[in-house]
Amino acid sequence: MKEAKNNMYFYRMRSTDIRDNLATEQYLMNNVEFDEPLVLFYIQKPCIIVGRHQNTLEEINLDYVKEHNITVTRRISGGGAVYDDLGNISFSFVVNSDNDNFGDFKKLTKPIIDALKDMGATTATVSGRNDLMVDGKKFSGNAMYTKNGKMFSHGTLAYDVDLTVLSKALNVPKDKIASKGIKSVKSRVTNVKPYLKPEYQSLTTEQFRDRLVLELFHARSMDEISDKEYQLTEQDKQAIQKLNDDYYYNWDWIYGKSPDFTVKNRKHFQMGTIDVRYQVSSGKIKDLEIYGDYFGKKDSNEIKQNLLGMDYDPATIRSVLDQYDLDQYFSGINHDDLIKLFTD
Repeated sequence: MKEAKNNMYFYRMRSTDIRDNLATEQYLMNNVEFDEPLVLFYIQKPCIIVGRHQNTLEEINLDYVKEHNITVTRRISGGGAVYDDLGNISFSFVVNSDNDNFGDFKKLTKPIIDALKDMGATTATVSGRNDLMVDGKKFSGNAMYTKNGKMFSHGTLAYDVDLTVLSKALNVPKDKIASKGIKSVKSRVTNVKPYLKPEYQSLTTEQFRDRLVLELFHARSMDEISDKEYQLTEQDKQAIQKLNDDYYYNWDWIYGKSPDFTVKNRKHFQMGTIDVRYQVSSGKIKDLEIYGDYFGKKDSNEIKQNLLGMDYDPATIRSVLDQYDLDQYFSGINHDDLIKLFTD
């Protein structure tokens, strides 16, 4: 066993909700002073985290996400969208910021790479701008954020993630949404678990996390480093809840902060074709056009005018449309089918 290495603190987040964990990370970076670096570990239920400059709806398969109760939120750092579940460990190094650190993913992820190599993943390495790879496949994506002289470098670490869900949850039809948001770069992905020594391949995600902590500290047991584990105070928890309200649970932050974008929904019905096109700005419907060869006793512009300025959100759009007898505007077309077309 190597000599104990205690020149940092650590915190294992108790929540399995990504929103709580991101708020905790943001709070600890901005509001708690540490005399040594801090490393955070968090595990969460199925979720998608989009980068700060991305169009949320352009990154997620909304129908699949809703059907499978996948949490969606936006982080304050840049980079692309990621999918996590309970087979993933996220890690974050909180350090003082300087010009040499920011953007140097190789330097800041080195402790994780070294620990994984000691655990058997001998080909683990940093590749490209911000990915961790093993045998040419990505198992970790990383991003950075800096403010007021502090920064964090955080990333995912796929240990036993359901990769079949990842490909479905982040699969968006390319002709449906167009914007200038930063697009995610698709890579071949894998779990790191099969590359570890046999004794580390039967661990739970929590056990794997704790093993990583011990490797980072070169320690034999958690008791040996208990003085290095941070404990949240009641004051901390109240401030974290405020961040959750302002950011990670907030519809405007998750969807409204997306760059301007357009959406096109088109469907052919027996009684005619309808083509609905939205222009969305700051999460609200800025413009709406309804094209098609449909018939109606009333002018569909009346519906259009009542949708303008509303949140581009399926529940909000539905609440407006449910006020109308839609058959008066789109003759012979089922009400629920129309709702689906406008909200899909």
